[in-house]
Amino acid sequence: MAKGRSSGRVARLRAIGVIRSSLKNRSGAPKQGSEGAPDAWMEVKPFATEALDGLKAGDEIIVLTWLHQARREVLKVHPRSDRKRPLTGVFATRSPDRPNPVGMHRVWIRSMDGRKLRIGPIEAIDGTPVIDIKPALSCSPTT
Repeated sequence: MAKGRSSGRVARLRAIGVIRSSLKNRSGAPKQGSEGAPDAWMEVKPFATEALDGLKAGDEIIVLTWLHQARREVLKVHPRSDRKRPLTGVFATRSPDRPNPVGMHRVWIRSMDGRKLRIGPIEAIDGTPVIDIKPALSCSPTT
């Protein structure tokens, strides 16, 4: 992190790829991948291609995205856009609207073609920047 102009810190991210999806706008996207989202292509930028080493079709991964159409000033929402539900802080929801709109998508790698990965299901819309990829780990409760 680099020192910003204020007394706080400034985080600098760079996209490592982009989502290419049949979902073209927020209103047409499911709220979660498990709610009917399609598969999509994730195109990894050339500088990050070597970082794909070790991934293969059939792997489950976490794709972190920058929700570029999010409203960053939103701090409370009605969960699942249901006005019957009380306003709730965005940190207690999966709303894409939040101060730092990082999306987290648990997906399967369907196939790989060089630096293009067919992944899914994923609710990210076309053009969504990808900021990181991590292996999905299963957690077991500790005793």
